[in-house]
Amino acid sequence: MSSRPELQAPPEIFYDDTEARKYTSSSRIIEIQAKLSERALELLALPDDGVPRLLLDIGCGSGLSGETLSENGHQWIGLDISESMLNVASERDVDGDLLLGDMGQGLGLRPGVIDGAISISAVQWLCNADKSSHEPRLRLKAFFTSLYRCLARGARAVLQVYPENVAQRELILGFAMRAGFSGGVVVDFPHSTRSRKEYFVLTCGPPSLSTAVPKAKGEDGESCSDDESSGDEENQTVSISDRHRPRKKQKITKKGRGREWILKMKEHMRRKGNTVPPDTKYTARKRKARF
Repeated sequence: MSSRPELQAPPEIFYDDTEARKYTSSSRIIEIQAKLSERALELLALPDDGVPRLLLDIGCGSGLSGETLSENGHQWIGLDISESMLNVASERDVDGDLLLGDMGQGLGLRPGVIDGAISISAVQWLCNADKSSHEPRLRLKAFFTSLYRCLARGARAVLQVYPENVAQRELILGFAMRAGFSGGVVVDFPHSTRSRKEYFVLTCGPPSLSTAVPKAKGEDGESCSDDESSGDEENQTVSISDRHRPRKKQKITKKGRGREWILKMKEHMRRKGNTVPPDTKYTARKRKARF
């Protein structure tokens, strides 16, 4: 089995001129991209009123997923870090507006102008440190914060991903929730090794009845019921209630907050993506009164 592309090289290097043209000319890739894009558009749950929406395609590549958006009557903006991919998209004369940029540095779009966003097989690249200056947690934070800002209130973002493991999935979803999104994970064909697909279905705004996570598709193409998925931990959608865990009471002694509390707070700041000095034997050690 070939190695995952994100583990071989940074996207702007991996998808060079040769790989970009090879990717776009593959009939298998075109078919897969069309199916994933159609499913992402379905999960966006846009109003069926015939009004075209302005959508964002994150990691648009050569515009294969954007073609699905155009075929459904929508306008779209495509963002990608690979110049070679965007050159191929321009040669193919796609209908969307193309932007060269790194989603890990933020999207740089005006607040509230996007009616919906999709991303096919791109967001998991943020979990890798391709440069010495890259910190995955900070990049995920910048991405989801800017994505939340540019979406209209109540708009959805559907991100199809291939997480390397459960920890990576939870890392991505955690930063989405911290940015203000509600929603969870939809897993189509959860018991199939080849057909299994994961989608983060995120809504801009707090949870409500209208932000419920859609049901996944089963092996027969029908929706999986709650009863069928209740016994499989990986098949369950992630509840928004996971965002609000009860806080444990902190022990405060007469001498003040001790080493255990300080270590706990430092770890909390690391999870939020902040840069925190490493723990040493001097951490929380009381300084002497004299210099």
